Amino acid sequence: MTKKLNFVPQKTDFEHPLHTMTLGQLLDINIAQYPDNYAVMYADRDYYLTWKEFGEQVDRFAKGMMGLGVKKGEKVAIWATNVPHWVTLMFATAKIGAILVTVNTNYKIAEIEYLLKQSETENLFLIDGFRDTDYVNTIYELVPELRTQPRDYFKSERLPFLKRVVFLGPQKHRGMYSVAELESMAIAVTDEEYEARQASLDCHDVVNMQYTSGTTGFPKGVMLTHYNIANDGNWIGRNQNLGPNDRVLLPVPLFHCFGCVLGVMACMNNHSTMGFLERYDAVTTMMSIEKIKATACYGVPTMYIGMLQHPLFEKFDFSSLRTGIMAGSPCPVKTMEEVMDKMNMKEITICYGLTECSPVISQTTWDEKDVYIRTSTVGRAMPAVEVKTINPETGEECAVGEHGEVCCRGYLVMKGYYKMPEATAEAIDKDGWMHSGDIGMLDKDGYLHITGRLKDMIIRGGENVYPKEIEDFIHHMEGVEDVQVVGVPSKKYGEQVGAYIRLEKNALDITEDDVKDFCRGKIAWHKIPKFIAFVPEFPLTASGKIKKYELRKDAAQRWPEA
Repeated sequence: MTKKLNFVPQKTDFEHPLHTMTLGQLLDINIAQYPDNYAVMYADRDYYLTWKEFGEQVDRFAKGMMGLGVKKGEKVAIWATNVPHWVTLMFATAKIGAILVTVNTNYKIAEIEYLLKQSETENLFLIDGFRDTDYVNTIYELVPELRTQPRDYFKSERLPFLKRVVFLGPQKHRGMYSVAELESMAIAVTDEEYEARQASLDCHDVVNMQYTSGTTGFPKGVMLTHYNIANDGNWIGRNQNLGPNDRVLLPVPLFHCFGCVLGVMACMNNHSTMGFLERYDAVTTMMSIEKIKATACYGVPTMYIGMLQHPLFEKFDFSSLRTGIMAGSPCPVKTMEEVMDKMNMKEITICYGLTECSPVISQTTWDEKDVYIRTSTVGRAMPAVEVKTINPETGEECAVGEHGEVCCRGYLVMKGYYKMPEATAEAIDKDGWMHSGDIGMLDKDGYLHITGRLKDMIIRGGENVYPKEIEDFIHHMEGVEDVQVVGVPSKKYGEQVGAYIRLEKNALDITEDDVKDFCRGKIAWHKIPKFIAFVPEFPLTASGKIKKYELRKDAAQRWPEA
């Protein structure tokens, strides 16, 4: 099924930087060219699949879904941690023209109900649960009809679009199909029917819907096409110099674009092995790096900090590493330098982007010689992508070195928000520019510097203060593990600067005055934090991003007389 290549891959280089392949065609290339190379590795459970074996598993899932009646254009939601079948389902849905809807593993009942309703999802795949949420019982509460009606035809009152529920495991649950039953349905679909379905697909079809984190208003379903994520993944991998001999460890969640695009699609385009963890854990991540001899590792800054600060860090061998990605939130310069030095990731890259842009807009490259560029910028625009900064008040394009809202245009811009035309029109202007909501600056060499969010920017007495600048400075203070800077509402100044600081375990005696003394005389006086709170941890999203909006809310309550 996956041996025959009935298309000619388009040349991909800097002169012709885009290709028009579907996700299924990309998988077929890996199977044809590298059948015996490993595609999937889980070091913590000795689970390994070659490209040939992975392709066969994808085919069984894809034909099984067709056998169950899944049609082209139907949504298939997956509510699961990084279990082995997650990435299988990603490509099985792509091969039959279904749309994978990724679900945040931290969702509770109200959130999963909203997503399934808003996305009009017809098919749901799920595991037993995660942390304190029982997914199976949650779905039974939402869809009690599963317990009483025939599973091949039930009608849900609360989720009227839902047709099928599949449990991603061997166990049987009332009203749900098991994986074994799904795969057994593959026999009902002929090879000709399967090939005809694949032949009907177009690279500009929507293949993936990822819901934004909802830090402002209700989450929105970002519609991404094969063309969007395949091309972005290609350049993400090439900027790391990935190839068939690379093994990329992905401890980041697959429901997030960091996992399923920066990770999976970069590997798929560049024939690299995908190493997974079901969920991030510092020790398991370090063990996996050593065991599979990973050449690349991904993570948000808090993940790398967790490894670097772990008491067992020195026990592990990082000599196989050379590159990877640190992204998802602003990357502290100090942390980047430590990762390059102590984890041997001399060629590590930084990415910047947003889900609506597939997601990477700009990236540093593996061979960047200037350490300052590698640690203090988010690189240059991806090939075939335009980036500019604009004055958020006038809409005029900013000059070199001037701060403004980051906008981009090109192959990577989403198709739109699902069933939200007004929100789509607000995000993408009439000329095709996607407005990021982030504040940044382009230097004379085209490198992008991100300095904050539009709403994160602090305006103190008319002076613009960019949180990341202060965070990077305080990060260099001995004893500081991490820092987040937010604006504190002030009657006199409009806003004052507030800092939330996590201290290293051996530096818990540091005081507010110590921090201010460290800043005094080294950064402008109006940038020195007026308010400082020492906290044991920061509020995080499921993908490891720091919820600055929660810190801003806390700051307004903690320091009401600012």
